[in-house]
Amino acid sequence: MSRWRSAKARQVLAALLRIGWTIAWQNGSHRRLKREGWANYTFAFHDGDEIGPGILGQIAKKTGLQPEDL
Repeated sequence: MSRWRSAKARQVLAALLRIGWTIAWQNGSHRRLKREGWANYTFAFHDGDEIGPGILGQIAKKTGLQPEDL
């Protein structure tokens, strides 16, 4: 069973910003995030989108996000 539960994209983005990511640029719903020591990450979800556990796991691998961050 996954450690992750579904979450709205706006909650995930807020969590990423809290753990140190910043928005480098935005074009529509595509946001390029940057953080020292990590590769840039493109967050391409509308704020109201529901992000499932599988995608959250993939985001976590690339950003360092943890379930307790949400």
